[in-house]
Amino acid sequence: MQDVDMPHSRVAKIKGPDIWRSDATVEVTLHEHLLEGVSRTFALTIPQLPDGLRETVTNAYLLCRIADTIEDDPDLHAETKDGFHAAFLEAAESGRGARTFARTLWPQLAPGTLEAEIELIRKSPEVLRMTRQLRPGQREAILRCLTTMSRGMGHFERSRSHSGLEDVTEYERYCYFVAGVVGEMLTELFCDHSPLIEARRDDLEARAVSFGLGLQMTNILKDIWDDYESGVCWLPREVFEGNGYDLYELQPHHNGNGHAFAASMRDLIGIAHAHLREALDYTLVIPNHETGIRRFLIWAALLAVSTLRKIDANPLFTSGAQVKVSRRRVAAIVATSNVAIRSNFGLGALFSAAARGLPQNDGNGSSTNSKRKQASQ
Repeated sequence: MQDVDMPHSRVAKIKGPDIWRSDATVEVTLHEHLLEGVSRTFALTIPQLPDGLRETVTNAYLLCRIADTIEDDPDLHAETKDGFHAAFLEAAESGRGARTFARTLWPQLAPGTLEAEIELIRKSPEVLRMTRQLRPGQREAILRCLTTMSRGMGHFERSRSHSGLEDVTEYERYCYFVAGVVGEMLTELFCDHSPLIEARRDDLEARAVSFGLGLQMTNILKDIWDDYESGVCWLPREVFEGNGYDLYELQPHHNGNGHAFAASMRDLIGIAHAHLREALDYTLVIPNHETGIRRFLIWAALLAVSTLRKIDANPLFTSGAQVKVSRRRVAAIVATSNVAIRSNFGLGALFSAAARGLPQNDGNGSSTNSKRKQASQ
């Protein structure tokens, strides 16, 4: 895939741990390096943001990934995770204990932890140092997000199992703590960036949580089997039971009950799709001259809805690689949205085309398509 509109003024990438310096330019480059290691999607979308906001959102994302790395580690006990979260939040708020936090955590990470995540933890003092250079309003928004995220993930961590979450309400609550709160944080950062965006705060806040929920729900559906291998399931039992599938018996080949599993997946695709339509509306609220922010948002939404299309076409997939969006599709999203980026009509048309055929959610935890089928039986 061709490179995406990377600003020409950016400094060259610096490799290796021995040459990081404390000056702001090199810290920004470190952030870019770490981002590329831990997120394919956000390494594509965050560089589209305007100067100043780009560095702030990169820092915020890396901080969220640090919290996520703590919570996802399969070898750390819940009480140990609570301790690391508390130390991390203290370091983020006051600057105290950052190096002790990093030196203590990274050797305890599970053997299968990605090298990029280990590097992120080892370099967390540098990430936290840049956090303290942000404006007070930016820091407050980020710390509020981290605090809510850490506490919420800790609550769900204590009840993690193969049997899933109880119902759609718990499913959405979990997604709020993991990603909905990030939508709220981004809204604060966007409003801080521009008075014109601040003037549209109410419209953005009404859709901010849905933006995060749509992206996270897509990730949960895509990552079912990776999570399964880690001993956890974040799917709502209520939806699967309604279709005659028992999540207590979840396994890749479904014991011959693939039809019920596929119907349940389609219901959940409908829920995620509904939230992503709110994400589209969120994008369209952003003033059309803010092309970088609109790219950041619409690319994430279109990548998510493209993933849902892949899952909808193959609901019995057994590996996330089978529903991964191709580089060719990513390139098409970039090219077509760049042409339409200032047009609300154009972006809406691109989204509708990308989502063609996906089930529509009726607001009650099941897709309209499934409800119609049930009503006809």
